[in-house]
Amino acid sequence: MNQLSLFDSENGYSLSQGFAPLADRMRPRDLEDYVGQRHLLGPRGILRQMLERDQVCSMIFWGPPGVGKTTLARIIANRTKSDFVNFSAVTSGIKEIKDIMRQAEENRGYGVRTLCFVDEIHRFNKAQQDAFLPYVERGSITLIGATTENPSFEINAALLSRCKVFVLKELTAEELTDLLSRALRDKRGFGSSKVRMDDALLRLIADFANGDGRTALNTLEMAVLNGEISADGSIAVTEETLRQCLGKKTLLYDKKGEEHYNLISALHKSMRNCDPDAAVYWLARMLEAGEDPLFIARRLVRFASEDIGLADNQALPLAVAAYQACHFNGMPECNVNLAQTVIYLSLAPRSNAVYRAYETAKEDALKQLAEPVPLQIRNAPTRLMEELHYGEGYVYAHNTREKMARMTCLPESLKERRYYLPTEEGGEGVLKKRLEESRAFRLGEETP
Repeated sequence: MNQLSLFDSENGYSLSQGFAPLADRMRPRDLEDYVGQRHLLGPRGILRQMLERDQVCSMIFWGPPGVGKTTLARIIANRTKSDFVNFSAVTSGIKEIKDIMRQAEENRGYGVRTLCFVDEIHRFNKAQQDAFLPYVERGSITLIGATTENPSFEINAALLSRCKVFVLKELTAEELTDLLSRALRDKRGFGSSKVRMDDALLRLIADFANGDGRTALNTLEMAVLNGEISADGSIAVTEETLRQCLGKKTLLYDKKGEEHYNLISALHKSMRNCDPDAAVYWLARMLEAGEDPLFIARRLVRFASEDIGLADNQALPLAVAAYQACHFNGMPECNVNLAQTVIYLSLAPRSNAVYRAYETAKEDALKQLAEPVPLQIRNAPTRLMEELHYGEGYVYAHNTREKMARMTCLPESLKERRYYLPTEEGGEGVLKKRLEESRAFRLGEETP
């Protein structure tokens, strides 16, 4: 099998001629070539209407990698005939920002707009972000920031309040397939070459790319450059070649970012909704992306008490056992331990009565006066305490026939308060009957 080398000049791929990656060569130059974000750029899309009216304001593009944030900013700059300044949050300092801002103010005096694009704006610290603020306020620049993180958490409130946030979505498999087909036809891509590749393989790349246009184009480029060259100069990309290029799929996941919390929320709420299929899927998404299994196990321990509680007394021991299993086995062996626990918790009878009992008691403990402990349930280890009536009236429950005493253990102002309100789910139904009997007896209404 002959392979096309990056150093071959045939078909125009000479490094000496300034070879650029396919993703850069295929970067759209106007809205007509732009792929995706129909909710913003379609006929009724708000961003398209802003562009058509030439009413572009400072904005934040929030979305995953490879969906066209930088490209869209360049298109906006060209369309509004603005100077385009590209900042990198990794390499740009405050001095550089202020120098360019001063130049932007001078240009403004000549009627020239300046569009400042800040990639990964969430990496700028507070001082760097604040450096833009006065120039955005005065209209000296139009700021477009791109971020993969939630702007609510990562961008200063003062700057964020002066920017319109647009959420950019992952590209669909259909959009990615169209993008790949265009790269094979367009002369900026492989249009000047004869590339033979089945549509099914393009769809395979699109599925692998997981909504990321850059990943899709990079994968296509690798597949073509490793394709089989025929005698007529055409390049054939086979499924075997493509699968070698794909390797193992890397899941988009940031263990400290928003996706971390989105996925654990998805797992928790799937279990709460008695959906083990969804719960196992979200579990796999986290584990295969490299999440710490002990973090997941701790969340399962919490879930066992918060959402199941006394409706199934085996839930908490099982969740604790899963945590121990993660310690013993580690990944990947503990994945099945976690899966077993997730499925059990998803299908167990559920009650949040324990959770509600504590939250209600916490509210009273924090907001009400610190009520003194009733005398009858205080210890009296000294004579002085006895003289002050500590422990007076206390009845040892085990000495009674009913194994309970008719005395109040809550402060006087809270003696009628009810915190634990059990359901009739699972084993909690038995506890509910027992609780009703004990409360009635303590109030002197009847003997259980």
